[in-house]
Amino acid sequence: MAGRAASVEKGASAGGVSPLEPLLINLLKLAAMISRPMQEGVAMPNGLSLNELRILMCLYGEGDCAGHDITELMAIPPMNVSRALATLAGRGWVEPALDPANRRRRPVRLSAEGRSACEGMVGDIDAVARYLLGALGEKEAAAFNGGIDAVIGRLRQWPADHKPRG
Repeated sequence: MAGRAASVEKGASAGGVSPLEPLLINLLKLAAMISRPMQEGVAMPNGLSLNELRILMCLYGEGDCAGHDITELMAIPPMNVSRALATLAGRGWVEPALDPANRRRRPVRLSAEGRSACEGMVGDIDAVARYLLGALGEKEAAAFNGGIDAVIGRLRQWPADHKPRG
């Protein structure tokens, strides 16, 4: 295994494995591990579950979304999206929105109270961001963000591009 890792680091492919494999594994670890500081540093202090926070951030950034849109964008199971939306609606933070192009679609949006709540979390989000990313220089942060944007763009194309092996 040590030999394989060394050859992958040098850009060689060992046994047909892409040199991007370690990067993908690190992204998977990052995606799993980032939840803890977001939960402890942002969600819990604001009386939210992590899924409720994710949905608020999705609506804040994307605008009106239906439940299935949120499921796809945030990789949250549909039942969890439904529960979180019900809780957020009960708090008055989300409200129904209209989709004039498709009357069967049931999008939601942040209410004025929800937008205000999101804006009130900026300090907590900034504290987590500074702790996790503060050691990056300006150029490193820009390159990291550009890489993340590129991966997100590819992820959004995944269902259209990918044919499951069967």
